Formats: sequence, C-alpha cells, structure tokens
Amino acid sequence: MGPNKNKGRRFPLLPLRGLLVYPSMVLHLDVGREKSVKALEKAMVEDNLILLCSQSEVNIEEPTQEDIFRIGTVANVRQMLKLPNGTIRVLVEGMERAEIIQYTDNEDYYEVLACELPEEENNDSEVAALMRTVLGQFENYINLSKKVTPETLAAVSDIEEPGRLADVITSHLSLKIKDKQEILETIDVRKRLEKLLDILNNEREVLELERKINQRVKKQMEKTQKEYYLREQMKAIQKELGEKEGRAGEVEELRSQLKELELPERVQEKIEKEIDRLEKMPSSSAEGGVIRNYVDWLLALPWNTLTEDDLDIKKAEQILDEDHYGLEKPKERVLEYLAVQKLVKKLKGPILCLVGPPGVGKTSLARSIARSLERKFVRISLGGVRDEAEIRGHRRTYVGAMPGRIIQGMKTAGSKNPVFLLDEIDKMAADFRGDPASALLEVLDPEQNNTFSDHFIEIPFDLSKVMFVTTANVLHNIPRPLLDRMEVLNIPGYTELEKLQIASRYLLPKQKREHGLESEQLQLDEKALLKVIREYTRESGVRNLEQQIAALCRKTAKKIVTDASEVIAIGEDDIKEYLGAPKFRYGMAELEDQVGSVTGLAWTEVGGDTLTIEVTVVPGKGKLTLTGKLGDVMKESAQAAFSYTRSKAAEFGIEPDFHEKLDVHIHIPEGAIPKDGPSAGITMATALISALTKRHVARDVAMTGEITLRGRVLPIGGLKEKSLAAHRAGYKKILLPKDNERDLRDIPDSVKNDVEFIPVSHMDQVLQHALVEPAGLH
Repeated sequence: MGPNKNKGRRFPLLPLRGLLVYPSMVLHLDVGREKSVKALEKAMVEDNLILLCSQSEVNIEEPTQEDIFRIGTVANVRQMLKLPNGTIRVLVEGMERAEIIQYTDNEDYYEVLACELPEEENNDSEVAALMRTVLGQFENYINLSKKVTPETLAAVSDIEEPGRLADVITSHLSLKIKDKQEILETIDVRKRLEKLLDILNNEREVLELERKINQRVKKQMEKTQKEYYLREQMKAIQKELGEKEGRAGEVEELRSQLKELELPERVQEKIEKEIDRLEKMPSSSAEGGVIRNYVDWLLALPWNTLTEDDLDIKKAEQILDEDHYGLEKPKERVLEYLAVQKLVKKLKGPILCLVGPPGVGKTSLARSIARSLERKFVRISLGGVRDEAEIRGHRRTYVGAMPGRIIQGMKTAGSKNPVFLLDEIDKMAADFRGDPASALLEVLDPEQNNTFSDHFIEIPFDLSKVMFVTTANVLHNIPRPLLDRMEVLNIPGYTELEKLQIASRYLLPKQKREHGLESEQLQLDEKALLKVIREYTRESGVRNLEQQIAALCRKTAKKIVTDASEVIAIGEDDIKEYLGAPKFRYGMAELEDQVGSVTGLAWTEVGGDTLTIEVTVVPGKGKLTLTGKLGDVMKESAQAAFSYTRSKAAEFGIEPDFHEKLDVHIHIPEGAIPKDGPSAGITMATALISALTKRHVARDVAMTGEITLRGRVLPIGGLKEKSLAAHRAGYKKILLPKDNERDLRDIPDSVKNDVEFIPVSHMDQVLQHALVEPAGLH
C-alpha cells in the first residue's frame, strides 16, 4: 500500500449514514445535508467521481474526521434528481475501494486526498473452494431468512470474481455497519471470503434459533386460538340448544365471581385450580358436581370481609341496658372488651361462656352483644350433637359431604368477625362417630383458631376475630379442657324484684305488641304481676312468667273482641279468673314448728328450690330406710348424718343403743323427682336429732351444708339460687357453711334485707339456731 500513497487523488467526500456502498453496487441515495449536496455538485462539475465513506455513528449531523471510516468506495454518479422537499436523489455505482490519506481544507464540502485500492486477482483452488462454501452457506441463509429472495441466489451464483462475490453477498445480508465495514476494509480476497464465511455461520445459527422460538410461539398461539375458537363454538352450540347453563357457562360464571372477590393468594390459587379441573371434567361425571359444590363454598366464605366495630362504649352500654335488666357482670365484660379493642385496634375475640338456669336471657344477651358491637350474629345449637363431623365437616370423598357447623355459620354471617353463639354447649354427647367436644377445642382456642381446619374446606380458615359466646345450664357436663378455654360468666336467677322489673319493662309491653293490644287497653298493676310471679311460676328465669303474661294478653284480646270493651284492668284478685287456681303455694312449707321436719335448700339445673326433709323414728331393730328417689351422694350424706348422730348420742341425751332398738326412716317429699348432692347433710342430721330428742325445729329456718362424721359443716355451691328460693318461700333465717360467707356479696340487697344469713362451721351451731328448745345441748 506504500507506493499507492503517492498516487493520491482529490475526491469530494460524501459521508453516508447507516449505509455502506461496495464496489460494483448500483443504488439510489437521498442526499440532504448541505455539505453533501455541495460535494455532489463538485463531482458533477468535474469527472462524476465521488468518495463514499460511512459514518461510525448514524446520528451525527456534522461528522469530523474521527467519525468517518478511513476506507470507502469511489463511486460514479450516474444520475441526479432534485426532489420537491429539497433533497437530491442520486444514482451511484461503486467503482473500487479507496483509502483516505488526508483531508484538505475546504469549508463548503468535505474534500479528501485518497488513493484507490485495486482488487488483487486471486484464482487458486483454495479461493475457488471458499467461494463454493460461501455460496452454499448463503443458500442456507436464504432458506432460513425470508428477507432475501431466491432470485438473488441465481444472480450471485453467476459472479466469478471472488472479491466481487464477497462484496455482493455481504451487501444482501442484514448486518451492522461495523461488520459490513470490516468486509470493506479487508483488501485480501481470501481473508475477505473467510470473514464472510464466519459471518454467514453466525447468522445461520441466530436464524435457526429465531425460527425455533417463532415455531414455539406460533404453536402456543395456535393452541390458545384453537381453544378460544373451540370454546366459542361450544358456546354457540349451547346457545342453539338453549343450554347456557352447561359446564362452560358454569365455569365462566365461577371465573367472573372469582375476579370480583379479593381473596388471599392461596385461596385464589386453589379455586383457580379447581375451576380448571371442573372445566376439563366431562359433564356426565359425578365428580363435577362435587367440585362445583366445593368451589361454591370457597367463593361464599368471608375470607377477607370484616364489619367495622362500633367502638362507642356509651352507645353499647345503652343498647345492652335497653335489651336486658340486671346481668351486670356479662355487660361489664362486653364493655371491657370494647374498651380494649379501642386501645389495641387488633384483639383476639374472647370466648365467653354464659352459665345459668333456663330463661335468664343467655341467648338474647348474645344477640344484644352483636347489636351493641354492630357485628353480624350467628347462632348454632349444639344440643344433641353427637357427631364430630357436625363441627369439623366431612371429607369431600363422601357423597353429600358438607362443611361443619362452624364454617356454615361463617358463611351465614358473611363476615370474618361476627358474634358466634354456640348454644347449649353442655348438651353435646359423644358416640362412635367421635367426640364433638374435642373438635371444638381448636375452635375455642384463641391461640389455634386462626388456622381452623375444616375437613371439607381443607384450606385453614381464620376464626381469631370471631367473638364466641357459649351458653350452658350446668358446668359439670362440659369437658374440662373445653371449659379451660372459656371465660365463665355465671348468670344467676332473678329475685322477685328483678322479675317484677323485667315483667313490667320488657315482657308486658312485648306481649301486648304481639297480641295486637294498645298499651292502655290492658292495665296490669304491680300487685297482680307479683301474684303471677309468686303463685303461678316457680323458676329462676322468666320464661314461664312470659307464658303466663301471654295467656293474660290472649284472654284480654278475646274479651275486647267479644265484649267490645275499651280498657281491661286486671287487679290482684282478678288473676284467678284469668289464669285459674294458683299452681304453687307461696310461703313456707310448714305453718308451725315441727319435730323431725327440716327445710333444706337444693340447687337444680333450673335454679334453687326448697326441700322438706322428714324423719320418723319407730320401735324396731335399727334399720335405716331412705326414700324419695335419692341419688348415691344423698344416700351417703344420710349415712354420714346417721353415724354422726350415733357418735354424739350421749351429748344429745339420746339412748346410746337407739340404733339397735329403733328403726329410722328418712323421707324427702316429691318422691318422683330425682334428688342428689351432699348439701342436705346438715339438714338430715338436724331432722334426725330433732326426731330422736323430740325437740321442735324453728319453721322459719332453712339450711344448706355438707356434713362430716365429726360434725363439721363443709361449703356448697349455688348459694345465690338457694337463697332466692328461701326468700321466695318466705324463710327468715338461712344457715350456711362459714366457708360460703364470701358468696354473700353476690346476693341481692333485697334478699339480704329480708333474710338473716347465719354462717356455721359445726353441727352444734346449727342445732343452736335450728332447734327451738336447745337446752341440754353442749
């Protein structure tokens, strides 16, 4: 190349953007830049020759020497045409390669000194082989790439000069300018062919990969289009047949339901999976119905729906007082929960257990709690539930499988934080189908119930925001582990005064409303209500009282309709006319002091009651007879009382061998009703000693307490209910175990004012207060 430099010629330079011209190429160029136009004009004036060099960067508007490649192509300008927009279209024909030696100073256009690089002839067999290989590869390239027409191959195959072949083939490839420039700069023909071979190989690999990817994409698209097309066809067919509710319609409906709900991710995935399964199922398959049922349940559950708690404590208190009279402790507990909720914002729902006799308002209190919190309310009754699946659901493999009562309740509630009432939790039973109480352990454990698992639903469900309220009549029927999880609130029976308030404030207005009576049409004074409470009902709650008031309203309604009366006033003396003869005798069992007859106090599931215990002593051989349908514990209490009396015979002035000469009979009236429990121990001992010593027992004394063989008095339960029963029956003194003194604070003042409570710790004290003539007793 050295000697060529001296032969340098001046050429106007035309820098090309994004384009490269090889020798022997003929093509049109659009020239718009001012300098380029001037260079063209200069070329036209002289010998029509111009040097075409490419810019290394396309977007440079005014390139400097560094931005233009050194090697370019000398071209002959064949034609020039001015276009309307000011640019010039020229037809150029590449002649041969040339290298720029230096730029000359010219302001108007680029002018360079360049020397031409003539093509070296090289026709040995190696070059011929290279040519053939290049052609073969180019043919492959054409087959893979759809950008080059097959006619090009025919045109290229006719070229005999190896250098020209390389140039023409490169011009047909879609390469970067940098790669094309490399071929242009390779003067040696053999090297040029080798480089081209490399480029063709690379291109072929890229194209093959491209084709594979395209095929894959095309297949996927075809599959999607095919599925879409088939689905549309299916819809059309179903429409024609009038079967929009077919499987496809079903699936579409479920999918649209799912879109509307904002569900947790795992639930969403599970439902989508099941819907896909449903879609693939043949409509004749029975499994389809099972899946459909399952998806429906999953969609219906409140996974994310919460109701907002109304945290206004004053308003809640007002609502609770509106609905219930008394019941201070449960109300206070609900208000505490609300206050904590207000401070903490996030609180696990408590599990309250309301225990008390029937008719005291346990169920309706739970309803009021929901109303005061502005939560949804759900109630399920567990009375007689003896199957674990009732709580936990069945596995989906069974025919007719369903979720358990808890999940069903959550669906009914439609929110994640309802007040959930589990009624009659003490009435559950266990049998061969499992123990439902054990299944409830998880539900009622605040630490576990955030992932409650139902056999049917399978996905864990969060119950931690639910406020569970359970109700029971007695605690001893509830399994200990279950009881341990609950906070027990005892709701005792009502006093007469409380019943009077409840009747006049709630029951009477409610029954008047239900029987279509205006408030002034029936007038019932307090004395009349008290008579109904005392002589027509004997209960801890107010359910029977409500029934009696309903009876009064019915009879009043009949009178108003038949006699066309305006107002009916019912006084104390009229009650008999409406309700018939009194059902219960109000007052004490005995009207005068008795020998061998003592009043005891009993606690039953329906509240407190008074029991008369009678003892008779007749000559015989020392036999002890117990009657009145007594349970084992009560029989043992009687034995203990008998043994205590024998051990103290001398002190009481009883013949020491009375147990050999006398038969003792202990009887508790109302023989058809089962009675049990140890709390009549001191009562039986008092009656026994009274009968043996022929001393009278004060008729206004009632007593309760368990006895030991040494005469100690042990504590008992249910003192409040027992005291209410004694007060109701008109007793003035109640003897109670000293250890039960702490329970006196629960007893209403209205009872304390009328009744004297005497704590006793030993049988001697009992006899001192109970016997009218205690002389001779130590």
